[in-house]
Parts: sequence; structure tokens; C-alpha cells
Amino acid sequence: MWRSRAPVLILRQSIIQNFIPPPRITPAWCILAPSAPSKWYTRTFPAFLNPKFFSSATESSPEDDETSHSTLDLGGNPDFPSQEADRFSSKLGESDISPVAFKVELDENEIEETGEATADDVPVVNTDQLDSVVSILQSTLPQEIELSLNKLEELSLTEEFVLRVFQDAHVSGENLVSFFRFAIKKEESVRTSTALHLLIQTISASDEIGKMEAYMLWDLIKDFVKIEGIVVTEMLNQLISIFWKLGKAKAALEVFNKFSEFGCTPDGNSFYYTIESLGKKSMIDRAWSVCEKMLDSGNLPDPKKIGNIIIFFCKGKKAKDAHSIYMLAKKNDIFPGTDALSYLIGSLCRNDEHVHLAMELLEDHPQKSLRYRNNAALVVKSLTRMKDAKAAKTLLLRMIDSGPFPKKSAFNFVITLLCKDGEVEDAISLTKVMERGGLRPDVYTYSVIMSGFAKAGLMDEAFKIFCEAKKYHKVLTPVTYHILIRGFCKMEEYEKALECLKDSKEHGVQPNSDEYNKLIKTLCLKALDWRTAEKLSEEMKESGLHLDEATHSLIAAVKTLEEEQMEEDESKTDA
Repeated sequence: MWRSRAPVLILRQSIIQNFIPPPRITPAWCILAPSAPSKWYTRTFPAFLNPKFFSSATESSPEDDETSHSTLDLGGNPDFPSQEADRFSSKLGESDISPVAFKVELDENEIEETGEATADDVPVVNTDQLDSVVSILQSTLPQEIELSLNKLEELSLTEEFVLRVFQDAHVSGENLVSFFRFAIKKEESVRTSTALHLLIQTISASDEIGKMEAYMLWDLIKDFVKIEGIVVTEMLNQLISIFWKLGKAKAALEVFNKFSEFGCTPDGNSFYYTIESLGKKSMIDRAWSVCEKMLDSGNLPDPKKIGNIIIFFCKGKKAKDAHSIYMLAKKNDIFPGTDALSYLIGSLCRNDEHVHLAMELLEDHPQKSLRYRNNAALVVKSLTRMKDAKAAKTLLLRMIDSGPFPKKSAFNFVITLLCKDGEVEDAISLTKVMERGGLRPDVYTYSVIMSGFAKAGLMDEAFKIFCEAKKYHKVLTPVTYHILIRGFCKMEEYEKALECLKDSKEHGVQPNSDEYNKLIKTLCLKALDWRTAEKLSEEMKESGLHLDEATHSLIAAVKTLEEEQMEEDESKTDA
């Protein structure tokens, strides 16, 4: 008869076993004692508890017994207990929480024997007292909780009872901390790692946690500093994470600096949360001091978090330091991600001393991608800024050989530098490579090569490039014509310079005031041709352009000088 009223309940779940000491109570399955006077279930709660299994003490009706017995049907499925434990564990949302295996035997004598053997050892959670405590926590201010709890008669505090309060109360973190302080003051046995860890988890899971709760929790944890084995790394990590979310960087750093006092060793997450907390307040130097400890320890967080740290230091203008983090991750076969790598390459390229480091990082970049091509173009640009034509050309040719094919801008950077160095023929050869790769040199490319020839005094070659540019581009730029005009003037080929000026107007490129002024000054000072200069000044007026007074005076002065010279020559002839 008793057997038909004995539903088997699976009530125990294990908390994360990586970072808590073994439970104080030996795991046991829960048994409803026959004809228990209190009519409460006898339960054990060694660790993380699932509220689904607990309800207020009630009378069991015969109908309920039959329903329960028929529903469980343990005889048909001997693996039921372990299956149920797996199912309930998965509902907790903790990937590293595993169910406690239970063995259920259906022999009546064995059940009765087991019940007798364990009835006195299994802790009992008084649900009436539990409801009273929860009610007080839900209706009392934190500073009045201890006074209210002291009024409860014969309150039995156990670790299991405290865990149930944390799960069922649904109150602020301040009230939970106040209750736990009361509990450990009344009963030393509840001062366990399991209870403290569940308290921290419960508070950190709240969406409305405030700074007062966080500081109260930290003050509580500091009271455990002299008790070995209670506080573990994961707990301190959660607390640092709380301060990070609240923007309390100094508090997060204080927690980090206390690891050794608790006998804990920082892991990758410890460093990450602390660095992120300091970064939130732009405390770059302090963040780097924490990062140096991370590098010395070799304990790195996961790849995504490493990438975030690298990006943070790049934004803080510590690209060289970010590079050292990347290299340590690489040594440990950790790739922080393409985003972090691209950000690091871009940051290194801002400083001429670090550009070659950026060039080396391109070897780690996934190739055959648009992002790689953009980053490579950035490195090429930086190398040309440093006037390192050899390295820039080497990288460009490497991209041509292995792909992806360089952008037009990358070619232009190298071509510009080669022309400035007088290596115009090499620049022209690169334009041929561009064409073979399906890229047409733009007006800028042609202008740069023309400029290289013009500086070398090779105006015939410059004019040939100009003609080629006109063949592929209907509209040229004022800069293109300016290069030719200035080059011809330098060679004192003024007629050709004037022809270029005329050609520019015919092709819709209107010379500006500066172009006219420079050409007029050249005609006056070198050719002493005030007549042509005066015609150009008239063109300027017709085009609505302004001739500055200095240039206008220069035309008049040359004209006067010529007239005086003519008068002097005439007087000599008459004499």
C-alpha cells in the first residue's frame, strides 16, 4: 500500500563543478518517508536547485497517488531518472551543469531499507519557514531585514534553505546580500562556496542591478578573504563584469588587484573584463598595465575578446602594443579575426616606424578578398609616404602575382613615387601592367608620368603621354595642361605653351587666374613679350578673370622698358 503512494522525485542538480568544492552533503536521491507526520517531502539540495521540483506541503489524495504512479511508470523505462535529470539540467541554461545520476530500485524492501537508512541524514527544507523568509525579503527594507528575521521562532538555517531563498525570493540584490549576512551570522555552516556563488549568479543575472547592490556584494565577498576555498576566480570575474556594465572602472580594477589575496589566479576573462572596464573610462595606461600582466601570464581570452582588446588599444593610439598582443595570440594559435587584423594594420600604417610591421601582417590576412586588397593598398600608400619605393613596388608585384589584383590607387601611389625619383620608365611599365589587368590608367596617372618627364626636361616624351591621355579620356584636368605649359615655358618654348593654353580652352578646360598670371609673368620676365602678355590679359577680362595689379604693372614695365630701349636706339642712329 505504501509503495503505491511513493512517487519517485528527482530533486538534485549539481552546480558548476569546475569552480566549487565538493558538496558538504553526500548526494542522495530524495525519498518521501512513509506516513511522515509533517506531510512534507524530504529533500536534499547540495547545489544548484530547480524550483520546478518544489511546492508547498500538501496532502496527497488517493487520486493524485494513482495519477502520479501511472505517469511515472518506472517499470517500463528503467533509464527514466537519468533522462529526467538530463532534461531538467538543460532547462537551467548552463552548458557546464550536469545532472546527478540517480539509481532507482523498485523492490519494496530495498526502498523501505533505504528510507530508514537515509531519513535522518537528508536535510529538510521547512516550506513554511521558507515562505515566511521570502515574504520578509519581499516586503522589508535592507536595513530592517535582520530585525524582522530575528522575530521568526526556531528558524532553521541550512545551506539548502539559503539556496532555496536565493532562488525563490525574486528581490533586489541588496535584500539578498542582507539576508546572506544574517544567515552566516546565525549559522556558520551556510558560509559555503556554493551559496556565495549562487548569490553572485542571481544578482549578476538581474537586468536592474545598481551600483549599491554591486558594492554591497563586493563588501560581502571581501569578508571571505581569509577563508580558503570559498571565493574562486569565476566569482571575481562575475563581479568585475558587473562593475564593467555599471561603468565603475576603479572598482573593477580593485577586484582584479585582490585576486592574489583570495588565492585566485586571473584567467583570460579576468583580464578581458578588467581591460574593458578601464577602456570604458578611457583609462588607457592602467588598461595597458593589466594587459602586460596578461601577456606575462599567457592566459588569453577567446579569439573574439582578444580582437576587442586589440581594437581598443588601436583606438587608444597604442598600435605597437596592440601588435604585441596579436603576436602572442598568434603564438598560441589564436586568430583574433579579420576585423581586428584590419584595424591593427590600419593603425600601424599611421606611424612610419610601424609600416613594415603592417606589411608583415598581410601574410596572415585571408587573401583573395576585397578587404585584403584594401589593406594592401593602404600599406602601399604608407610605404610611398615613407618614400620606400622598393618595398612598395615589391608588395605591388606580389599582389599582381598572387592576387588579388591591386586597386588603381595602389598603382598610382607607386607610379607617383617612381616619377618623383626619376624612374619614369619603370612607371610607364607599370601602366602597361595595369592595362593587362583590365585597369585603364586615369588622368591622374598620365599627369604624374608627364610631370616626371617634364622635370627631366623631356618635353617630347611628356607631350606623347599627353596625346595618349587625350585618346582615352575626353576631358582632361587643368593640372594636366599646367604641367605642359610650365614645362614648355621652362624650356623657353613659348609658342608650344600658348598652343597648350589654346587647346585647353577648346577642350572645355578653362584656365584659371593663376594659370594666366604665371604664364604672363613668364612671358614678361623671360621672353620680354609684353604684347602676347597683354593679349592674354585681354582674354582674362573677356573670361571674367581678374589680373592682379602686380602682373598688370609688370606688363606696363616691360612695355615701357622696350619703348625706352627703342628711343635710345633711335637716338644713337640719328647721332
